[in-house]
Amino acid sequence: MTTRVLADLPKHHANGERIGITSVCSAHPLVIEAALRQGKSDGSPVLIEATCNQVNQEGGYTGMTPADFRSFVEGIADKVGFARTDLILGGDHLGPNPWKHLAPDEAIGRARAMVAAYVAAGFTKIHLDTSMGCAGESVALPDAVTAERAADLAAIAEGAVDPDAFAPPVYVIGTEVPVPGGALEALDHLQVTSPEAALETVEIHRRAFAARNLEAAFDRAIGLVVQPGVEFGNEDVITYVPEQARALSGVLTDMPSFVFEAHSTDYQPPEALAALVRDGFAILKVGPGLTFALREALYSLDLIAADLEGRPGAVELQPAMERLMVEKPDNWRKYYHGTEGELRLQRHFSYSDRIRYYWPDPAAAAAVGRLEERLAGRTIPETLISQHLAALYPGVASGEIDPRPSALLIAAVQRVLSIYGNACRSGG
Repeated sequence: MTTRVLADLPKHHANGERIGITSVCSAHPLVIEAALRQGKSDGSPVLIEATCNQVNQEGGYTGMTPADFRSFVEGIADKVGFARTDLILGGDHLGPNPWKHLAPDEAIGRARAMVAAYVAAGFTKIHLDTSMGCAGESVALPDAVTAERAADLAAIAEGAVDPDAFAPPVYVIGTEVPVPGGALEALDHLQVTSPEAALETVEIHRRAFAARNLEAAFDRAIGLVVQPGVEFGNEDVITYVPEQARALSGVLTDMPSFVFEAHSTDYQPPEALAALVRDGFAILKVGPGLTFALREALYSLDLIAADLEGRPGAVELQPAMERLMVEKPDNWRKYYHGTEGELRLQRHFSYSDRIRYYWPDPAAAAAVGRLEERLAGRTIPETLISQHLAALYPGVASGEIDPRPSALLIAAVQRVLSIYGNACRSGG
């Protein structure tokens, strides 16, 4: 049962076994395909998560309900021959965030409907996030209110479980996370969650669940979201420093039924990811780093196409994406700052990867389609792969990677995922 993979993480850490799991946070079909192919190759389950803004009962920005998203992912799994029984679906930041502009009663009401839809659709990892204030409330809520609202949503989740179809969910609590999608400003340091705050979060949620007779549900709470000191911004990555998180990591001995969930682990080097797992941050969430790798590969294929056509540097995809993002700036305007030249670079090359929101747009899909047509039927020489996709060259040269565009795109994402897989198996 795939839920055991998550439920057993605290036991593994308590026993000194350094085992973790990668949480793939993306709705891009090629990223999901890469994750499932990587899982099939490794013989391991795959955890794919959707956020409250991305997927909800009203469609979210993907236009998908939780049931739609499940069908979408399962369709890709069937295509690549990945067993559905090895697929774990999670709901991230489930709470009132998409409706926080509304009055609390209405926002929480919609959050209840969302959580019920996620659980009914078989999402068996549920992160409850009720930390944000709604209309008329402060931006951040007192811990007691956050925990009470989380317990309220847990009660809804428990009532939505169909035991004949899916296992009861495991829960992740806590909300001490970076800004979704990366920091907005330049970074130089982060405040690691204190051990006292971690213990208090667990205890206050325990009491709130017990007040609603949800002790059995709380027994399935296995993860606590904390800040281990990792983050990325537009141009900066703060790498994990084990010494700075030693006290936080040590507190897991006082709460052996929990591990930590680390958000924004994108762009961490292999040794940092392995150290995170070793120190009990057993759930590693990654999203923008995967679509960043996909964008790199797409832009490299654009350069390869221009070389094959005898028009070096005559790229078409990047200008098309630039036009689209300038025409529709809502997905990046609040996040990028600077001169026009700096904004242009950020639109395409920021670690925050706000360009990921544009790939589903019909104009972007058409531009990618034109790139595929330019490369259709062409053999890409190894020398051009060495020039423009150097990280993939060894795999192509050895015959492990097929030098076709679609295979190269998936391999670019799998290269990142393999680093996470190694970290989750070795823990440093």
